[in-house]
Amino acid sequence: MKKNVMDLLSEKERTFNEKELAALAAYFRMVMFDTLHERGTGHWGGSASSAELTTSLYFNRMHIKSDEPTWEDRDRFILSKGHASVNLYTVLANRGYFPPSEIASFRVMGSRLQGHPCMHKLPGIDMSTGALGHGLSIGLGMALAAKLSKKTYWTYVLTGEGCLNEGQSWEALMSAAKFKPEHFVLMVDYNKVQLDGTEDQIMPMDSLTEKLSAFGWNVCKQKLDGNDTEDILKSFAWMDSDDVWPKAVVYDTVKGKGVSFTEGKNTWHGAVIDDDSYAKGIVELRKDLEEKEAAL
Repeated sequence: MKKNVMDLLSEKERTFNEKELAALAAYFRMVMFDTLHERGTGHWGGSASSAELTTSLYFNRMHIKSDEPTWEDRDRFILSKGHASVNLYTVLANRGYFPPSEIASFRVMGSRLQGHPCMHKLPGIDMSTGALGHGLSIGLGMALAAKLSKKTYWTYVLTGEGCLNEGQSWEALMSAAKFKPEHFVLMVDYNKVQLDGTEDQIMPMDSLTEKLSAFGWNVCKQKLDGNDTEDILKSFAWMDSDDVWPKAVVYDTVKGKGVSFTEGKNTWHGAVIDDDSYAKGIVELRKDLEEKEAAL
């Protein structure tokens, strides 16, 4: 009998394959679209672009215990692009950190699900983020702490190119290359669009792979689609392929992925999903989910 997303979520403690991850990401993207429409605030573009990346980390890769969120030996994840919080909240809720019903309280006064993640409010948040560019420095600290305490947990930092526009990020890149902590990974959600325009209009980053390599990082040379779970699992295999640290993966993604009229548009970085946009967009997202479930 064919499975659906609800069947998968009832088995969330196991490791999922690429087709299962794709279906989960399609479902989470739909939940995010619903939530942002209902609330009338939030960031759709960058949340949609990173859906497969966060889903794959939490349902395939990371060693975590949702019932013990401060477990000392857990892998760490930092959403440096903290404005994409609805993405992280949706994944965490469905991974078991808190009830999925709580997602409806996103950005409501007094809610634990604030506009940017707060580690003091919500289980599963390893670091409060929001100001772009802080994630790599914090992640480096966590990775160095693991090295000093002889722990083997991994630290993953997800950035957008907006984070990499900040000088603090490049200071952290240089420091990481000097101290070389093991199991420290930079994952770039490279959708090439920011709040006010395209990357080329704001601050050109190409060739980002060569830049990171020049700063002393072990950078994955494969061209990877960050909205393709098969490619993401290939990147995970690469992370395990050698002991040269730190490591970075640049994933090509699409801003506003999943809704045709929002894809690649800077205007959908944080625009309100009004009733008309919702009515059109949800049809596309439901169709995508149906196709992903049919492939299970």
